[in-house]
Amino acid sequence: MAAGADAIYCGMKRFSARMAARNFDPAELAALTRLAHAKGVRVYLTLNSLIKDQELGELTRSLKTLDQSVRPDAVIFQDLAVIEAARRVGFRGELHLSTLANASFPGTLKLLASWPEVTRVVVPRELNIDEIKAMAAACPAGTGLEVFVHGALCYGVSGRCYWSSFLGGKSGLQGRCVQPCRRRYRQGDRRQRMFSCMDLSLDVLVKVLADIDQVKTWKIEGRKKGPHYVYYTVAAYKMLRDEGRDPRQKKAALALLGRALGRKGTHYTFLPQRPFNPIDTDSRTGSGLFVGALKGAADQVYLVPNETLLPGDVLRLGYEDDAGHGVHRVRRQVPKGGRLHFKRTAGFSPRKGTAVLLIDRREPGLQTMIDALDRSVGSGAPEKKIDVVGPVMRITPYRGRSRNIKPVEMGVSRSIGGSVGRFDQAGFWLDSDGPPRGKVRKQHWVWLPPVLWPAEEVALRGALDAVIKHGCRHFVVNMPWQRALFPPQSNCKIWAGPFCNIANAAAAQTLAQQGFSGVIASPELDREEFFHFARQSPLPTGIVLSGLWPFCVSRTLGTTVVSNTLFASPRGEQGWARQYGSNYWVFPNWELDIRRYRAELARAGYSLFVHLQEPLPRKITLKKREGLWNWRGGKVKLET
Repeated sequence: MAAGADAIYCGMKRFSARMAARNFDPAELAALTRLAHAKGVRVYLTLNSLIKDQELGELTRSLKTLDQSVRPDAVIFQDLAVIEAARRVGFRGELHLSTLANASFPGTLKLLASWPEVTRVVVPRELNIDEIKAMAAACPAGTGLEVFVHGALCYGVSGRCYWSSFLGGKSGLQGRCVQPCRRRYRQGDRRQRMFSCMDLSLDVLVKVLADIDQVKTWKIEGRKKGPHYVYYTVAAYKMLRDEGRDPRQKKAALALLGRALGRKGTHYTFLPQRPFNPIDTDSRTGSGLFVGALKGAADQVYLVPNETLLPGDVLRLGYEDDAGHGVHRVRRQVPKGGRLHFKRTAGFSPRKGTAVLLIDRREPGLQTMIDALDRSVGSGAPEKKIDVVGPVMRITPYRGRSRNIKPVEMGVSRSIGGSVGRFDQAGFWLDSDGPPRGKVRKQHWVWLPPVLWPAEEVALRGALDAVIKHGCRHFVVNMPWQRALFPPQSNCKIWAGPFCNIANAAAAQTLAQQGFSGVIASPELDREEFFHFARQSPLPTGIVLSGLWPFCVSRTLGTTVVSNTLFASPRGEQGWARQYGSNYWVFPNWELDIRRYRAELARAGYSLFVHLQEPLPRKITLKKREGLWNWRGGKVKLET
């Protein structure tokens, strides 16, 4: 607010895609929102994590509490359950579709027209200006776009990264990502941060967006950053928006961005004629302003800063995966060229040569503005008594389940006929280039890709029309929005695939209302959650039983990464990257495999078991290791 933001995103203690942040409770939010509204600033609440079945009751209660006591202007979401929950509690704010929902092609906007509550779509960071214009042209009346202009870039496409979850059970879709892509990986004789991206920074190019009427918001990422970063970036883009035609103001704005304590910036793909690879293995990929490297002897190291350090400045020594890493708060002013000594302790052993970065500071002027706003906040007590009992989220389970029906086994291959004879049903991946070589038969199941960019939409529609003419009627979409690609009255049976990230019965209910025939559960669930989902889903359910599930799908590959060649993490976990269409799939070197639990899953109600058959690159052999993913995630208390 001090910097002049028009709207602010805030996270709650639950359901936020930034769960490692401190976040807010409803009383804090109520007081802060009243202050923001008094100053003409909108407040958007982030309920943008993946929702599990056992969380549906808490979700509805949270929405009702928010609506009664906080009154946010909008809620941002990725999980389709939020639409159903908002309807049931009579939520009066807007609903904004998060970038985690991967609404990446114009047809998405047409499907969203059936949900009038959704008035804003946050488009992927990977889109270039021409693609953003194509999305804008498809916006129905009453719907606008939100575009990222500055902040951290994920290596994987948002909503298509399972890296943190697969390696350690910390799901990015649930706001717990530990950023494995920022580690050093080894490939051949190179050991680099080969997947760690620079920050997106459109800076002076941002004015192009001002001419697109449907772009309603310029979005600055940084909910885990400090006040200094927030103030400098917001102030800079406000100058670029309001006074950006003045060369002096442009220069001043760029100076602010250069001192914002973020990472090195990149325009990424924004200019299609001049795209940039966002990975620079030769530069520092951690956030912060480099202020020098440690000097001195082994037992006593010190910093000679290249600029004056102020009391309260926060310094980061090295990176989290470096020996001697630590965070230090400056207690007294240190002049440029002076000395700041560091003492070794039991848990802190800084080393000579370690890079030191300034990651946050509180200038006296900024602190004065924050203090003045703090005094204006007032009490967090609600203005009236709040009824916190939310409506029960009752979903009628699918009635066609029977233990006497034999579940179907399906193999999904990159080639037509690759699974014929091995399983009950054979599926193949279809992309904008058309079906793989081979004879398409009407009994084939056709799988659509998990990422689709605007330029590929027309071609994929054509490929769909071709296989429909061959008689294919069973399809698995891996974005719910791909439902819009099918010709009207095509008489197709469409299942929501595992990349749709469906994890609860309410989301499945929303899909059922859109005419879906079945749903394949998100592979991120644990044992009890899988069972509960199958029993509660209003649609027939499927599950990925075995195969190579990707760490992530990305639109880019690091300049030093060799595709189809093994790389290794610091812990020895291996993987490789392979290009399909315009995207890169990054695979682990071992399979997801829960086949031993097939009988239990069948008894729970699953009727479709999927086996993903990914061809291995030459000279790569899979490791034999347990591939249970989150299966043993622990028993949880379940609510219906």
